[in-house]
Amino acid sequence: MRIVIKLGTSTLAHKTGRINIRRVEKLCKVMSDLKNAGNEIILVSSGAIGMGVGKLSLSGKPSDIPTKQAAAAVGQCELMYTYDKLFSEYNHTVAQILITGADIEHTVRRANFENTVRRLLELGAIPILNENDTIATEEIVIGDNDTLGAIVATTFNADLLIILSDIDGLYTADPHKDKNAVLLHSVYEITDEIVAMTGGAGSELGTGGMHTKISAAKIATEGGTDMVIANGSEPEILYDIVEGKDVGTRFYSGKAD
Repeated sequence: MRIVIKLGTSTLAHKTGRINIRRVEKLCKVMSDLKNAGNEIILVSSGAIGMGVGKLSLSGKPSDIPTKQAAAAVGQCELMYTYDKLFSEYNHTVAQILITGADIEHTVRRANFENTVRRLLELGAIPILNENDTIATEEIVIGDNDTLGAIVATTFNADLLIILSDIDGLYTADPHKDKNAVLLHSVYEITDEIVAMTGGAGSELGTGGMHTKISAAKIATEGGTDMVIANGSEPEILYDIVEGKDVGTRFYSGKAD
């Protein structure tokens, strides 16, 4: 299988912005094992700004563009250093690719991006993608890595897109406010009713919430890729998802198996 895995800031970092070392170590171990089993892995990783916030000892996520970009520049170094160190322990090579909306929309730049990722996969490397927050502005921003994950999944004909966050999946209502909220394990069509179940932004350090994940699911499923939203607090859940077990919420593309 070709699997795109998107890791949210809340999965990678503590609320302080500092990296959650134990969890990230487990994530890299499980992803390495999935790759050892013959799967191709493309990683879309958030966390640069959040880690930069922690490393710069800022009081919270900055609101102004220059400080966001500065935090991203600092945090991206730590993020890739961590991935390189941990994946190397399992004899896997990683590659960093930072892109913006303009890279997706520009014909030549998009072709270069696609060629690079395809060649990296052929060479057995793990491409690690993130939006280039150090130069992205409103005009060229993709906006969130849920959307980026869906674009990547459809571009490279992935069999599965997995979005790990701090939520178990899509509920019929906000489970923090409604004790009768039910987790939906399967979604075969993204209807207006499904969209209405979504809320606002996610964690303080992240950029996306359930709304962006439903938008990503729409992009992925329309492009022929199934998508799963699941809680990344226990990295071993990736095994269950790949094995097709009933965890999280799976959005079906309708593509024949």
